[in-house]
Amino acid sequence: MRTFSSYGAVNTELNYYVPRQTLIEYAYQQLLDGHYITVWAPRQTGKTWVMQNVLWGLERDPQYERFAVAKINLQHLLNQRDVNNIAQVIAQEIMAKVGKPGSALKIETLQDLPLVFTREVLAKPLVLILDEFDALVEEAISGLAAMFRNIYINRQDQAHKTTTEKDYLLHGVALIGVRAVLGIENATGSPFNVQRSLHIPNLTFAEVESMFKWYEQDSGQTIDPAVIERLFYELQGQPGLTCWLGELLTETYNEHQPTITMHDFEIAYAAATNALPNNNIINIINKAKQEPYKQLVLEMFQTDTKLEFRYDDPLTNFLYMNGVIDHEVVDKIGRYLKFANPFIEKRLFSYFARELFGNLGRLYDPFEDLEDTITATRLNVKNLLRRYEAYLQKNGARLLKDAPRRTSDLRIYEAVYHFHLYMYIHRFLSLRRSGQVYPEFPTGNGQIDLIIKYQGQIYGVEVKSYSDKQAYRDGLNQAARYGKQLQVSEITLALFVDNVDEANRQKYEQVYIDQETGVTVTPVFVETGQ
Repeated sequence: MRTFSSYGAVNTELNYYVPRQTLIEYAYQQLLDGHYITVWAPRQTGKTWVMQNVLWGLERDPQYERFAVAKINLQHLLNQRDVNNIAQVIAQEIMAKVGKPGSALKIETLQDLPLVFTREVLAKPLVLILDEFDALVEEAISGLAAMFRNIYINRQDQAHKTTTEKDYLLHGVALIGVRAVLGIENATGSPFNVQRSLHIPNLTFAEVESMFKWYEQDSGQTIDPAVIERLFYELQGQPGLTCWLGELLTETYNEHQPTITMHDFEIAYAAATNALPNNNIINIINKAKQEPYKQLVLEMFQTDTKLEFRYDDPLTNFLYMNGVIDHEVVDKIGRYLKFANPFIEKRLFSYFARELFGNLGRLYDPFEDLEDTITATRLNVKNLLRRYEAYLQKNGARLLKDAPRRTSDLRIYEAVYHFHLYMYIHRFLSLRRSGQVYPEFPTGNGQIDLIIKYQGQIYGVEVKSYSDKQAYRDGLNQAARYGKQLQVSEITLALFVDNVDEANRQKYEQVYIDQETGVTVTPVFVETGQ
């Protein structure tokens, strides 16, 4: 029986997969027609698998007899700094795969490499696929791209000749990569400006659903439709993570027959979030915590302003191509940053929260009476936030001494307070050995909610920073809508603010009952003193 797999390229004989025939046929036809293309996408989206299928299609096609085809993986040259050595390795692999027997050509420098694509070495026109192209050092990328451009233009200048009569027999090229292939990080611009671009998108909901329907047919086990909907929402069709959760659901945590339920999903999802390693997520966290990219990631956790998406911005491009962020389109014109999917956003939130505030010290005196905040049956969220505010004011100087600050004005990032509140509530509940708190991000940016589960009850806390009256009113309405979504009659709106006097606290902390939803919203200020 087939399995879900997120370990490298999918095996279509052994694993569940999505055919992606339109992408494959497009790339296939581009190469067959003599184009030089770049194939790009964030990691683990199926670039290599798509191009493997293109390779096999070329080899099976009757027209293939007219061409030689070579696919070369460049990952092993990741640490090679000498551009001439890189050129030598590529030349050797091309000659070994498709060169004429007995060819004595010797390549010593990058400038010699075009000779590999002449009739002295090749018996017929070549379609060349270079995988992991951007694993090479930038100098090699730029040099090879310039070489391919010159060869392409030379062949265009000889358009009156057949492909076999031209000086160079490099008929088509596909460069597979995630970032530097496009020249974004090249200070002088990309010299490879003749290429056509093929972007590999995430899977659609229909494509994700088709794999799980396939599993149902093979296994005889059914899957609650809500499971597939939730899985797609959390992962947004990211192929590697989708197949990983598919593996956990159908193998590791598949305990209930005959249906995989939402309870099964929650178990698998909790394990994926807190307990299990995944190379894709490890890579994303490693990229997000690097400077200067960390600054943009922290800015994205702010709740009052959306950040514009600019693909040519180096920070944005790096995080986008490494699968950390994506963009949303508003009114078909505005493009704004958001995290790649809710699962990645939660993993990053949890990572930074624990990195910054793994040790909070003593939250309250051992003899302190907590009955106003927590009892054996109920939690008072407003009083919990009051306790948190007092704790923050007492310990803030120590806890926030080394907190990340914006370079523009040296203010502590808004996200830092959200991380801290989350860890405080987590620790507070842990000390009582009951209850859970976890973050939710309904929009991918600009909204953070904390969901607290205690003694069979759900408490929602929408977290924002107070900026002005209009944002305050919007926050009340937004919190009410989210309360309805959670199916609770009451929800708390936590408003972080630098300072607030007693008069304004009394004025703005009035309970609000939303007429449309009927949800009661309790606003509570948390003064930071920043």
